[in-house]
Amino acid sequence: MSIENNIRMLRARDHLTQSDLADKVNVTRQTIVALEKGSYVPSLQLAFDLAKVFQMRVDELFYEENDEDE
Repeated sequence: MSIENNIRMLRARDHLTQSDLADKVNVTRQTIVALEKGSYVPSLQLAFDLAKVFQMRVDELFYEENDEDE
């Protein structure tokens, strides 16, 4: 299983650049890039901070995706 997210879609919906979002949650733009690509799993604190920005629960923002190989 892998952890997926809706960050790119939500960021676009809210007209935020990667830098804008990074500033709001106090991380680098590269962290946002990695999150959107799925190559980085955030800390619990970062997950809560992102959910707060998008006004949703953490489990609505991040979810498990089944890998067909498993």
